[in-house]
Amino acid sequence: MTNFRLRASRPGSGIRRTLTGVRIAGLGDDVVDVVIEDATVAEIRPSGASQPDGETTNGDGRWLLPGLWDSHVHFTQWAQISRRFDLGATRSAREVLDVVAANTVQGEDGPAVGFGFRDALWSDAASLGELDGASHGRAVILIAADLHCVWLNSAALHQFGHPGSDSGLLREEDAFTILRTLDTAPDDVVDGWVNDAANRAASRGVVGINDFEMSWNLSAWTRRIASGTIALRARFGVYPRDLDQAIAEGLRTGDILPHTHGLLEVGPLKVITDGSLNTRTAYCVDEYTGVAEHTHGVLTVPTDEFVGLMSRARDAGLESAIHAIGDRANSLVLDAFEATGSHGSVEHAQLLSPGDVARFATLGVTASVQPEHAMDDRDVAERYWEGRTGRAFMLRSLLDAGGTLALGSDAPVAPLDPWVAIASAVGRSRDGRAPWHPEQSISIAEALAASTRTGNTTVRAGQPADLVLVEQDPYAATPDSLRRMPVAATILNGRDTYTSL
Repeated sequence: MTNFRLRASRPGSGIRRTLTGVRIAGLGDDVVDVVIEDATVAEIRPSGASQPDGETTNGDGRWLLPGLWDSHVHFTQWAQISRRFDLGATRSAREVLDVVAANTVQGEDGPAVGFGFRDALWSDAASLGELDGASHGRAVILIAADLHCVWLNSAALHQFGHPGSDSGLLREEDAFTILRTLDTAPDDVVDGWVNDAANRAASRGVVGINDFEMSWNLSAWTRRIASGTIALRARFGVYPRDLDQAIAEGLRTGDILPHTHGLLEVGPLKVITDGSLNTRTAYCVDEYTGVAEHTHGVLTVPTDEFVGLMSRARDAGLESAIHAIGDRANSLVLDAFEATGSHGSVEHAQLLSPGDVARFATLGVTASVQPEHAMDDRDVAERYWEGRTGRAFMLRSLLDAGGTLALGSDAPVAPLDPWVAIASAVGRSRDGRAPWHPEQSISIAEALAASTRTGNTTVRAGQPADLVLVEQDPYAATPDSLRRMPVAATILNGRDTYTSL
């Protein structure tokens, strides 16, 4: 097995160009020219002060800001969404069955796969017999929007080795196992879908992602980049089952993989310690309202086990990104960071005990949060976390306590679009509804900072030429207009990955 001793590096692009007539977002209305040399912002000077260098792009008064990152995605799952029938608009088991019946045709090969149901507020129950009846003889796999639950008919249950399920609903590790083994398309086909998804992300100003797809992503992304998927930087996570391999290969968080144009970076160890709100498995101090089984949710990995994993990762030079949604899970994970001295992030941090808010800053642990989840989950939270929703998605409190936020989507759970996350973080509202716990909203500047790799909100000389040019001043935008922010160009390492100019 190859042992990598990698050095973080950022190779130059050899590009020399000038963006003329742009405004630097956050620095007023002065129009400037931005000179890019060798993948770096070399100079910012008054517009027209001297002859443009190299290739010229006329910004025509548009606003320039640092390129945006999505700090939490499952990229292959996101790329596959357009190939699966949509259950996002369903509000009951009956409505799901109607969509299944319309999207299954007897005689077609392979399972029928749907995505996006949310069963937490259904008034009716999932029925295996009724799903069988709607399936036209095909195996059917339905994936919940939060990825923590699947609903299978009898044919699919038999195929995946779960013939004893009464309802066909499988949760947590059983669901993850199916997600890992579900896709049978050839690598080149999946890689084509991923390339399309990367280009779509670039069209929304994205220059990089933290990819927590549940697979060995080093080989997948190396292959993809070699075949021409170069619209994004990818920082890949390592799951516990692959930790031995990562250590054996000498992978360390922050290292850049060779022969990937400087685009592929080793990320952290990823451990999922509890479930989710919609699946009612997030591990909480208080009981879920109206839930008969696992009334406090579930701790999916014993504490001593994830402490041990984090310690091994720390010793090998890997940071930790630990999934925790419920308040009890978050407390235990923060305890583990304190006990191990590990660096990294809590992924989601949705419900927090008051005493834990300041610990993020004290321990230097980033809260990697997905603001659009607050919009998706507000009604579910009001039902199952009744009386506790003031402690949900505490973005303002975390910042006020000195903590660091990183915004993401958890795509495909929410759209891979940083402007959607920014809008939800700022406005705490969607679809014309009143803001939900507006006391936890953050400013546009804070949301933009949490959507970049470095926390910078302003373009300055000496920075990497990872940039986005937008049609409107983001600092003057309403939450609704932020959500729809028109992107004119995205620049990675000095080259366009998207442009409408």
